[in-house]
Amino acid sequence: MAIIGKDQKAERNQTQNQTRINAQIRERQVRVISEEGEQLGILTVDQAITRARDVGLDLVEVAPNEKPPVCRIMDYGKFKYDKSKKRHGQSAGHHGKLKEIRLRPKTGEHDIGFKVKQAVGFLKHKDKVQVSVIFRGREMAHIEEGRRVMENVLKELLEFGKLESSPQQLGKRMMCTVAPK
Repeated sequence: MAIIGKDQKAERNQTQNQTRINAQIRERQVRVISEEGEQLGILTVDQAITRARDVGLDLVEVAPNEKPPVCRIMDYGKFKYDKSKKRHGQSAGHHGKLKEIRLRPKTGEHDIGFKVKQAVGFLKHKDKVQVSVIFRGREMAHIEEGRRVMENVLKELLEFGKLESSPQQLGKRMMCTVAPK
């Protein structure tokens, strides 16, 4: 029984994880699938490589564990690129963030409309929106004006999201959170 060193193990694992193409395919006969997806049957590796080169593509082993192994005629560079994009896309999902829009009781209607439009964009992008009405100085005496602004904003936002926390007064701020539907 031969003892396998670390270098040989690493080399063997690397070749097992790597997709074999063209001359790297070890079997004598392979089942071949054309670039259009139709089965060409069982051919020798040399015949399959010749067919692939005639079309200007590579012979790629897609199912090495089958008997005989399945190979496909395709552009290997594009195959590798698509595979890496798919792998990268799986790990990078969208994590919803908390976005905030800040208003004041004296904010004009057009400005409120613009902020609501931004908030709708956030909700469509699966982000939560925190709506804050900030009071300064004498505005604290007219909290009902800030409540009216908050209600108008929520009326428009609730078409695209659901109320997660109702409006509440915290010091000089009135806040609520809207989550995407």
